[in-house]
Amino acid sequence: MSFFTKKFMSASVLAISTLGLVGAASAETLKASHQWPGGKGDARDEMVQIIAKEVAAANVGLDIKVYPGKSLFKPKEQWGAMVKGQLDISAFPLDYASGRHPQFSATLMPGLVKNHEHALRLNSSPFMDDIKKIINDAGVVVLSDAWLAGGFASKKNCILGPDTMKGQVTRAAGPAFEQMLVGAGASISSMPSSAIYQAMQTGVLDAANTSSGSFVSYRIYEQVKCLTAPGAYALWFMYEPILMSKKSWDKLNSAQQDALKAAGKVAEAYMTEKAAGLDTKMVDAYTKAGVEVVEMTAEQAAAWKAIAQETSYKIFSEKVEGGKELIAKALAVD
Repeated sequence: MSFFTKKFMSASVLAISTLGLVGAASAETLKASHQWPGGKGDARDEMVQIIAKEVAAANVGLDIKVYPGKSLFKPKEQWGAMVKGQLDISAFPLDYASGRHPQFSATLMPGLVKNHEHALRLNSSPFMDDIKKIINDAGVVVLSDAWLAGGFASKKNCILGPDTMKGQVTRAAGPAFEQMLVGAGASISSMPSSAIYQAMQTGVLDAANTSSGSFVSYRIYEQVKCLTAPGAYALWFMYEPILMSKKSWDKLNSAQQDALKAAGKVAEAYMTEKAAGLDTKMVDAYTKAGVEVVEMTAEQAAAWKAIAQETSYKIFSEKVEGGKELIAKALAVD
């Protein structure tokens, strides 16, 4: 091989290597944050991981780095971080931002969502159109819809009818549930679901409401005597979408935005398939741990809803701008 041939080949290799480095450097990295354990089977973590994998496979110069377990932002701080553009993507229980936008409490209103199929119908309803407009106007966009069912758990006794809640200090996730529980005689201690285990361990909490996914991911079965599973009469459904900062979204080119939209749909389809199974997974985990598992009867659920009508629904309709109309639109979805 001649000197000139070697020199040409060396120059070519250098050029190709340089191009590769330029390509790698030009990839935009987005930060995705959530509060749940990573890599341990939590469906919300898996939704974010799916989006990251799908976007990487699309080869549009976009990478997503996932920060699970509230390692980047505290749970309730994620909303403000997205609005400011400090955080790009989050798996976020929307009611956590109800202090800024009281209308979001409608997405954790006792008994408003009947079951998983009803939740899917709500996604394409005027009710959710209004909620998503508030989200968008605040500077955040929805990548994936997700609804999770939940239940009650207690260190003291099984929670069935409202009378079984009296005297217990409980965590409820959002204002609407807190108002109903206070109406039943409970005391409230507010905190994100990631704090429930320690609060029960240290005696701060007697009982808690949270999603089926969180009941398992946070191993709350190690602290309680009885679980009230969603069953046929679930009171607790929460909207926990994958959200993105609009400031971050607007910086992307159309190919990158299209890749994120497509990835969001894949993640949403995953949750649609898995959501009901999370309830079964929870019951299995608690039964295996020796925790008593019960379900409410129609009469017990109706008694809770009667209290909710006089507390949560009434306060929301009277105090929240557009609240009465939001509730009416949700109730109009069969």
